[in-house]
Amino acid sequence: MEIANMEILFKLGISAVFGLVIGLERELKRKPVGLKTSLVISIVSCLLTIVSIQSAYTFPASGHVKITMDPLRLAAQIVSGIGFLGAGVIMRRENDSITGLTTAAMIWGAAGIGIAVGAGFYFEAFVGVALLILSVEFVPFLMKMFGPKKLREKELRIILVINDNQRIDDVVTFIMQQNYTVRKIRIKDLEEGTHHVQISLSVDYHIKTTDVYYLLSSLNGVHRTEVESIY
Repeated sequence: MEIANMEILFKLGISAVFGLVIGLERELKRKPVGLKTSLVISIVSCLLTIVSIQSAYTFPASGHVKITMDPLRLAAQIVSGIGFLGAGVIMRRENDSITGLTTAAMIWGAAGIGIAVGAGFYFEAFVGVALLILSVEFVPFLMKMFGPKKLREKELRIILVINDNQRIDDVVTFIMQQNYTVRKIRIKDLEEGTHHVQISLSVDYHIKTTDVYYLLSSLNGVHRTEVESIY
């Protein structure tokens, strides 16, 4: 087998390994984009980059017509075209929070790694994968441990059904006394005479969601309690 063909296979193999690392990280977190998607993106991006570079130097030498081509023309289209897949994994949840942005960025990153390998930048691609994994795995952990207070908090959505509207202020006051940060309060009257209270809280990430549930469900006047950890 020719040396050029061996180099192409080597590039495709390296891009597959790097795509596997990125996909495995997403797969372990049960995200929509996992191993298969990341592998396809990384390998095909590498392949298209190889084709783009090889075509730029192959076609001008054939025949008497001189053709001028950008060696990375296809690679440039990959960067913009991969946004189609990224948009598909971004979702807006019922509580108006946006999810999937990190996964979309990882898709874009997998394409970038494939392009780098296809262009022959092996060391740069390796460093890129390492920094990607550090960024999504270890940096958030460090921020929760040593970062500013806001980065060491998680957000909870509390839904309470309270029998007496006179108890609403007592419940809110009690919540604020627990050193929870109240972000938003929404109160709605229900048909059966009870009151629907929705509260968005920020609490220290060490506090268990179940502890907040047990604390609020034990309050006098609270008929029903629902606690959801947004992130």
